[in-house]
Amino acid sequence: MPIPLHLAISEQLRHQITNGEFKPGEQLPSEHQLMLQFAVSRITARRAIANLVNQGLVVSQRGKGVFVKEQRKVTYSLSSPMIFFEADMLRQGVTSSIRNLVFKSVSPPSTIRQTLQLSPNQSEVYLQKKLLLLNDVAVAVDITYILANLGKTYAKDLKQHMTFPTLEQNGVLIDRITATLESTRANPETSEYLGVPLGEPLIVYCYTAYTPAHQPIVTGEALSRGDRLAYSVEIRKQDLQGRSE
Repeated sequence: MPIPLHLAISEQLRHQITNGEFKPGEQLPSEHQLMLQFAVSRITARRAIANLVNQGLVVSQRGKGVFVKEQRKVTYSLSSPMIFFEADMLRQGVTSSIRNLVFKSVSPPSTIRQTLQLSPNQSEVYLQKKLLLLNDVAVAVDITYILANLGKTYAKDLKQHMTFPTLEQNGVLIDRITATLESTRANPETSEYLGVPLGEPLIVYCYTAYTPAHQPIVTGEALSRGDRLAYSVEIRKQDLQGRSE
């Protein structure tokens, strides 16, 4: 099944941007030029440009045109001591924010019940889906399951701020986080949220947070754009020696 014309055009322009044919600060062809080049309507040309704007690749300046944005890739450190996402981005001079998409009480899947070590009488947890934005560009979709008592108590703050700092600021201490990195491809939902093509490779950061009493309280995954967000970890020799003893 052929893809819509506006997506085909924006994909071609996206490749030209990522390949350096259009450099940061350079102006893209106008709507009229795109109409002539691709033999399409003004609406199609406008939608193609809108796709690039939503992906954070270009910025539209009224009366001037559309210009390529500088493509900055940032790195989130997973090394100890724990640095929460918001603090790490601030340290790099990047503004981070969230956009709450879903926050509701749900009956958890069996895998989540097992991970959070729920007892038989714990029938509900809170599910939150949120967009993580860096410099106002969506870079990740975060899907989090939170213990019901915490979700209910701190719902207002959790809808507006990052999960881990919110809990710690309210006295819910996080002692450790276990994490794995996987990969997947953008489905229709994540494609729309992140402004990437359907099937685009995504990095999946899976995590579970524990209190000092070894109680899991939050588990989830962040599906992120590999062109905008990377993860780093520092492994020290003494850490490896400690594991082998």
